[in-house]
Amino acid sequence: MGLTTLIETVKSHPDYAQVGMILCHNGIVRGTSRDGRSVSGLTLTVDHEALDANLSEQRQRSGIVEILVEIREGPLKVGDDVMFIVVAGDLRDHVIPVLEDTLNAIKKRVTHKVEHFV
Repeated sequence: MGLTTLIETVKSHPDYAQVGMILCHNGIVRGTSRDGRSVSGLTLTVDHEALDANLSEQRQRSGIVEILVEIREGPLKVGDDVMFIVVAGDLRDHVIPVLEDTLNAIKKRVTHKVEHFV
């Protein structure tokens, strides 16, 4: 898993000449939960059908050439990479909102996490 591999995959896309921006997200396991409690790690599960549906929908948006996502499942410790998202498209006005919408949809409908507290 890695951003470099995802970016290289995008660069080999047949429509890469239309790309003016590649925007990336690297989610990492934080040492604290949103409510401030110390976390030793988390366990993550992924609904792959929901992920595929979300990506298909987002790829239809104006100016988007490709979206690639890798999510690590299972037990993870603080500092581990959890998720990589790469969105490639023509203009930042198209790419930035798609990254944000894709990330939010994944967090709400695709992944389920259980935090492990210290």
